[in-house]
Amino acid sequence: MKLLFIGDIVGKGGRRAVKKLVPGLRRKYNCSFCIANAENIANGVGMAASCIRDLQDCVEVFTSGDHVWDQKNWEHEVKQFDNVLRPANLSSRQPGRGWSIFRNPAGGELAVINLQGKVFMKESANCPFETVENILTQIPANIKSIVVDLHAEATSEMAAMAYFLDGKVTAVVGTHTHVQTADAKILPGGTAFISDVGMTGAERSILGREVDAVVEKCRSGMPRRLPVVETGIRLDAVVITYDHNSGRAFAIENISVMDDQEATINE
Repeated sequence: MKLLFIGDIVGKGGRRAVKKLVPGLRRKYNCSFCIANAENIANGVGMAASCIRDLQDCVEVFTSGDHVWDQKNWEHEVKQFDNVLRPANLSSRQPGRGWSIFRNPAGGELAVINLQGKVFMKESANCPFETVENILTQIPANIKSIVVDLHAEATSEMAAMAYFLDGKVTAVVGTHTHVQTADAKILPGGTAFISDVGMTGAERSILGREVDAVVEKCRSGMPRRLPVVETGIRLDAVVITYDHNSGRAFAIENISVMDDQEATINE
């Protein structure tokens, strides 16, 4: 089987690119399941019910990260969705769920776990290693396919998690930095790994924000608005090939495509 994992979706432009490109990408790569990190889906930061509904037809599961609660009312809206995850190692008093089991349209089930890193991250979170260990004991033995989204800053922490879980999960994919890394690989135990999938946001931008505004903020050190760039969108993702019966991954392939390449995808 194959699944598509999409990097952090940024704003309206990112949502538009997902709706435009993902159906074709799923056909081209024969992906029966799609996961997308959506913590920046609403105005470039946070999540909203209307934005999630906008993509329900092409994405099965939405993960998040440190910006999960940045939009007003999302802490109430999240309860409407069974397919939206927040980091499992946040306080248990927070709403939402950190992992769940989902049915693959092609048959069978898989578990998706959302975690947040601790190294260089502003938000407080419990130990992601201890949290995932506990979650793995709760997943039924017949569920072999398990995908982990580790939303983290440090590539060292992402790699440490991947090797820690090698042979125990199907894939460990990193999100958060918005920069697609070149270290996609299959680890010895059959776990697919990449430090960061990248983003679905503007090609000419700084992490999806206007270049001049970010440069000026860096130069001045003063707080200022950083507008989201909604045009010229690049979609970053990975395709993971795995055996549903064993949960072992066989291949992981980086994808990076501009939103005006729809015709090429559908060839």
